[in-house]
Amino acid sequence: MASDKQTEGKIVPMDENKENATEDGIGLEILQIIKDSQQQHGLRHGDYQRYRGYCSRRLRRLRKTLGFKCGNRHKFTGKKVTVEMLSDNRYLLLVLMEAERAWSYAMQLKQEANTEPRKRFHLLSRLRKAAKHGERLEKLCESPRVDAKTKLEAQAYTSYLSGMVRFELQEWKAATEAFNKCKTIYEKLASAFTEELAVLYHQRVEEISPNIRYCAYNIGDQNAMNELMQMRLSAGGGGGMMAEKLEALITQTRAKQAATMSEVEWRGRTVPVKIDKARIFLLGLGDNEAAIAQAANEETKERLYETLLAECRDTIQAVREELKTEAKQRERSDEASGKVSNLQFLHSYLTYIKLWTVVKRNESMAHMLQAKLKEPQTDENKRGPRPQDLIRLYDIILQSLAELSTLQGLEEDHTFQKEVALKMLVYKAYRSSLTSPSLSPRCFFIAQSYVLVKKWSEALVLYERVLKYAKEVQSKAKSLNNSLKDLPDVQELITEVNAEKYSLQAAAILDTEDAPEAPSQQKVKDNTPLCERLDNFHLDPTLVGKQPNLVQFPPDFQPIPCKPLFFDLALNHVAFPPLDDKVEQKGKGGLTGYIKGIFGFGS
Repeated sequence: MASDKQTEGKIVPMDENKENATEDGIGLEILQIIKDSQQQHGLRHGDYQRYRGYCSRRLRRLRKTLGFKCGNRHKFTGKKVTVEMLSDNRYLLLVLMEAERAWSYAMQLKQEANTEPRKRFHLLSRLRKAAKHGERLEKLCESPRVDAKTKLEAQAYTSYLSGMVRFELQEWKAATEAFNKCKTIYEKLASAFTEELAVLYHQRVEEISPNIRYCAYNIGDQNAMNELMQMRLSAGGGGGMMAEKLEALITQTRAKQAATMSEVEWRGRTVPVKIDKARIFLLGLGDNEAAIAQAANEETKERLYETLLAECRDTIQAVREELKTEAKQRERSDEASGKVSNLQFLHSYLTYIKLWTVVKRNESMAHMLQAKLKEPQTDENKRGPRPQDLIRLYDIILQSLAELSTLQGLEEDHTFQKEVALKMLVYKAYRSSLTSPSLSPRCFFIAQSYVLVKKWSEALVLYERVLKYAKEVQSKAKSLNNSLKDLPDVQELITEVNAEKYSLQAAAILDTEDAPEAPSQQKVKDNTPLCERLDNFHLDPTLVGKQPNLVQFPPDFQPIPCKPLFFDLALNHVAFPPLDDKVEQKGKGGLTGYIKGIFGFGS
């Protein structure tokens, strides 16, 4: 909050410049002030609570500056801005901030109403309050003191708030009229002012258009849904409030259409769909696939893939919760059946959609990555895409295809298993032709990488492996109808590999002919070690190889004199001198000696 207040202090001078009076009267850049405040105070991230706090603090500062206090700290006394007070355009800004505060609170409650439906009543109350403040602003701007541009912007702003109220009340005709009035005013303003302001007005028109299309759909225009899908495509790869609003409107439209959907057919089996979330997802699956096919660029296509995958995961989670409940009921009733239940088969179908979408998304990302790898790198310090990323994408594709063959309810479907095996062969062929992570990042195939370092035999073996996979796919695809419809063109891969193989053979022959030959007199084959022929020079390529012939190892055995053995035999012939005089002799004694010893005579 402290950072917000510091930011507010910095932008006040900028806003003051937009609120200065013009020569024709008091002027206020209503839309410019609103957009700048929203972008700098939370709405860039959809944080309406933060923006509401900013509006409250801005109102407090304006009232304090203008001396327009509503009572004191003990008692509230309501005061309204009148036409006579319009000596300063900040009085108009005061009413505008009151409307913005009520509108932001309503949008905050709209986010919270998804989990707490009772807050919808408070939401409608705050929207009506915002529209009421907008009407007050429009009446104040009718004064001759206010310039024409501010009057038109106030009318457009009031029409927008009024349209939002009618939109939430589901009064589609009244909402359409209000939004169309707002759109018309902004289009006229865009054509009358500078290009910088025109961009701002056109942006506002684009924000209103989805609401108009949705109202038209609810009135009965069946083409409005297609127009909403086209708007989502034109939104590009960015998110933000516009994309979120489009997704919310499309989801609401599908929810109404889902009431008529009761079952789905897949792999020759009809499955009833009783879960609302699954109905909405399956109903919009065709529209999502069509939108992906019509995407203008790879970034938009990737964003649509991610949106589809997120919806699919949420739907699978909802079905999984129902499966847990069904499993508990079966345990209580002790039912045992070998056939897969309808709910489990629906779960397998949704899992198939998710895995196949992952395959197509990664294939699209691989094409985009290959295009980037072909481009020369201008900045060497900047880390660009690497071949390892491309290999990882195809690994995920093969992993997803392997999971397809393990789906419950399809173990006995031999046609499905053959189709999955065929798809794995196709992507294995492309996987075998991917870049080597240890070689140049501009090479797109392992074989081509080996060609660059003139490893002709290794490159030829890899080309043959790719051809083996591709021809195996063609031979197996004859028995399966439409199996290669959604897969990369195998024939194109075969043609490209054959061309590369012929180029490889020609390059290998040219490389052999261009190799410089050493003089014949220097090519002397001699197995003599280098240490024994130091006086004779000739070229020996083994000296720079892994096993240079420097010395003979291990060396030959040579005879050497043995070390003599000495035995100490002189001791047997040595005569030692007698030692009898040195040895103490033991005296003979008896009873007399014992007595002498007692009385000390012998000592």
